[in-house]
Amino acid sequence: MSSYNFEPPSGSGRINWQLGDAVAELRKRRSKWRSDQQRANEFNGRELPSPNIVRDAIAKVIQALFPMRLGPADLREESEDFYVGYTLDVAFNSLFEQARLELDYAARRGIGESCPQRQRDCAERIMKGFALALPDIRARLDDDIVAAYRGDPAARSVDEVLLCYPGVEAIIHHRLAHYFYGEGLLMLARIISEQAHSTTGIDIHPGASIGRSFFIDHGTGVVIGETAVIGDNVRIYQAVTLGAKRFPEAEDGHLEKGQPRHPIVEDDVVIYAGATILGRVTIGKGTVVGGNVWLTRGVPAGSNVSQASMANGEPIQQSQLL
Repeated sequence: MSSYNFEPPSGSGRINWQLGDAVAELRKRRSKWRSDQQRANEFNGRELPSPNIVRDAIAKVIQALFPMRLGPADLREESEDFYVGYTLDVAFNSLFEQARLELDYAARRGIGESCPQRQRDCAERIMKGFALALPDIRARLDDDIVAAYRGDPAARSVDEVLLCYPGVEAIIHHRLAHYFYGEGLLMLARIISEQAHSTTGIDIHPGASIGRSFFIDHGTGVVIGETAVIGDNVRIYQAVTLGAKRFPEAEDGHLEKGQPRHPIVEDDVVIYAGATILGRVTIGKGTVVGGNVWLTRGVPAGSNVSQASMANGEPIQQSQLL
């Protein structure tokens, strides 16, 4: 392998950083990592999806979902269909290649479920399914936006909600990521969800199942785990955690993966700021969970759970006020 030895042109004013040693040592670290991970070399260049390409493609998909609100400033209604078709075509070509990369990688490593078709055919099938799923995703997002508008007295319009609310941005990315998660493209799905996490502070695992008319108010610090199941018309506030209580180990000492370990939240539940709900417990329909409550057991439908009731050991009653 050739060494790096760059000398800036004389009189160019550029500094010689003497990077040869750093480049050589970094090569050693890469070689050790590949050896430790049993990957002696990369296969024909980059073998994993690119977060930058995925980010740009998903941004185009979102613009196509809401063209007159999130599309280009000069877009007119009479050219909406052309813009949507062209933008989706560009995005789908990019996502198709990223999907193929992940499927190829998984096939070589024996990771996850193998695709019953050739990887390219499988990626094409997944993307065609994504196209068919977009109208339903848009319908679900419409319900989420209306729920946010109705659930926040500070909201002046559904347009304000779409353009400004971090909870809406997070759920848009989640509903897109959840499709790919369901198709076995776990890395692609995680890239999409983590992009929203980095910009909103809301961490929704792409595996979480979320019903219609979901609203996260404020949102910073919200965590929703992989196996959480959330019903319809659920509203949660900032710093809520729907997490795991414990992490069972497999026989080889590694943590078991994919086991149901996060809460089930039934329809019409409200969870106020700072509440933490851990484990595979069920929060019954119509329950209100107060701020900063810590729950590791399920509660029946119609419950009101407050800090006072938990601290005093009082029974959780329907008539109990927060």
